[in-house]
Amino acid sequence: MSQSLFERLGGIDGITSIANDVIDNHLANTTIATRFANSDVTKIKNAAATFFISGTGGPDVYKGKDLLSAHKGMNISAVEFMAVLDDALSALMKNNIGQREQEEVLFVLYSMRSQIVLV
Repeated sequence: MSQSLFERLGGIDGITSIANDVIDNHLANTTIATRFANSDVTKIKNAAATFFISGTGGPDVYKGKDLLSAHKGMNISAVEFMAVLDDALSALMKNNIGQREQEEVLFVLYSMRSQIVLV
């Protein structure tokens, strides 16, 4: 039996590292950094990590809002959404995640676009 994406991303520790790097990238990304200006960064990192853990085949640890509820009224643009994907790809590369897994993660993230952009 093949490993789940959760396992291939390094389990809880690997995904937590990736998620932390994604959020750090967002904070440094001039396209979207203002979205996080008054945020609790620790809380956002935890939410991102638990979302990734649950969504990639790991334990069901995410207790946050669904995507549509979390992003409703934020008026996130397509440009901002692509900046998020770019940040995710950079974090995956920084954590030495393989090409196949990078593609899988980006595919999953892109599939969520309709629940995030301009909702």
